[in-house]
Amino acid sequence: MNLAGTHFSTSYARLLSWIVAASCAALGSLAGCAGYSPQGLPAGLSEAQVRQQMGEPTGRHALPDGATRLEYARGPMGRHTYMIDLDAQGRLLQWEQVLDAWHFAQLSPGLPKVEVLRRVGRPAQTMRVHSGNEVWSWRHANYNCLWFQVEITPAGQVQSGASLGLDPACDINVPGAN
Repeated sequence: MNLAGTHFSTSYARLLSWIVAASCAALGSLAGCAGYSPQGLPAGLSEAQVRQQMGEPTGRHALPDGATRLEYARGPMGRHTYMIDLDAQGRLLQWEQVLDAWHFAQLSPGLPKVEVLRRVGRPAQTMRVHSGNEVWSWRHANYNCLWFQVEITPAGQVQSGASLGLDPACDINVPGAN
């Protein structure tokens, strides 16, 4: 496989992530920076209280019985997306981090793209390929510098099962890695 021209500095990406996190932590103590994770949010909080703690969601998805899912994607370089479920009265029921192998495995062929978004949130990157399909890619926490990918047809459905690909933000020219 020829990966020429795909060199991105992992050190730079880590430094940038650290700077953003440190800035948010510093500003948070002064100006109330929104939380990165919903860790510690108690069940029963109102949507307004969740938004006060987490900031504006990156997506909003309807669930059965009038419930709502708020999406908090921490990307495009982030490796976490938190889904916060609210009941029909707008009260916090539960939350989960969805960028993991279990959630990705649930994205089967034929699944509508709206359901993909409801389950794992917006992708970090989309790219149209020669077939007319789009490849959606998500970064996630792993030790192999891979990102999760799924192909969406022009009809708006998952083409085939999920796959893993090399994350282009990783440094593939690490000395001694060959």
